[in-house]
Amino acid sequence: MIGSICGRIVVKAPPQLLIEVGGIGYEIEAPMSTFYGLPGVGEEVRLLTHLVVREDAHILYGFSSAAERLLFRNLLKVSGVGPKIALAILSGTTAEGFASCVTSNDVNALTKIPGVGRKTAERLIIEMRDRLSAAEFSSLVSADTAAGGAEGEAFAALVALGYKSAEASRLIKAVTNSGSEGTEDLIRRALQGALR
Repeated sequence: MIGSICGRIVVKAPPQLLIEVGGIGYEIEAPMSTFYGLPGVGEEVRLLTHLVVREDAHILYGFSSAAERLLFRNLLKVSGVGPKIALAILSGTTAEGFASCVTSNDVNALTKIPGVGRKTAERLIIEMRDRLSAAEFSSLVSADTAAGGAEGEAFAALVALGYKSAEASRLIKAVTNSGSEGTEDLIRRALQGALR
């Protein structure tokens, strides 16, 4: 799987981007939250990515933060939610805003997002409640900015390994020091802590 792309922006036409990497142009779809922070055409950019493989296409989605990509991946696990709706949700709200809607059961706020009806909003709240909370997203977002993404990447790795979000967050917080740590070191120490 392609985990990230680093290259020069050739075309910006929301929700699509064309990023040239070593002479190859990658078409990427990105939420508006990512577009707002992109540099201009001709400048270098690094995006975290998620590849969706369908029978008729391979589509690459790009995100400016680990929190956005984590939310996108979790939204895809909700029945009835595909990449198009997940992208619309990320374009219509932040990761923290979405987590807040879920924890406060705010169906009306979610239905204001284009493509999200009442039934879909209710399903999102029910299925996402156990996976993610506002506090976890908030810690992930601050990890992206304060720790260069190491904590956020470690959190996402633990979730991918099957840990519940609350447990992954607790394990990362237990091993995080004030010094700079690499993602691999955080994951290793968090897993060691889980075995105790």
